[in-house]
Amino acid sequence: MKLTHVNLVAKDAKALAAFYQEVFYCEVLRPAKVLSGEKVSRGNGLPNSEILSIWLKFPECDAPFLELHQHKATQDRGLPQVNEPGFGHLSFQVPDIHSTRSEIIAAGGSQLGEITDFGTPDKPHLIIYLRDPEGNILELEQPSPQKIN
Repeated sequence: MKLTHVNLVAKDAKALAAFYQEVFYCEVLRPAKVLSGEKVSRGNGLPNSEILSIWLKFPECDAPFLELHQHKATQDRGLPQVNEPGFGHLSFQVPDIHSTRSEIIAAGGSQLGEITDFGTPDKPHLIIYLRDPEGNILELEQPSPQKIN
């Protein structure tokens, strides 16, 4: 068994794909395509389903990939919270947590927590929680010899 992909349902799949390409250097795995018809509806249980599907490859990782879906008909829900049951967050190990945090905010994301050291004095490990432009939760991790300023 293996994990093949992670799916995010987007309000604007093209804009969200551009965010992940810009900030996390994801690459398009296949051209965007519209999924519709009886097989799609039978498979996902939604009548008259029509989905714009975009697949992105994470850097240095062939699998799993990030699948963005934009449904023609959507259900609104509140902003996901860190302690909500179900899907929690995407986590990325980054070389510079400060610059990646700034890139996320400049690209339309937002900050949830503060940069915090979860490591030890001799082996720091920085983390922070943020949101992408659609509110999905992201965790950044930086194993680092640096101390928090």
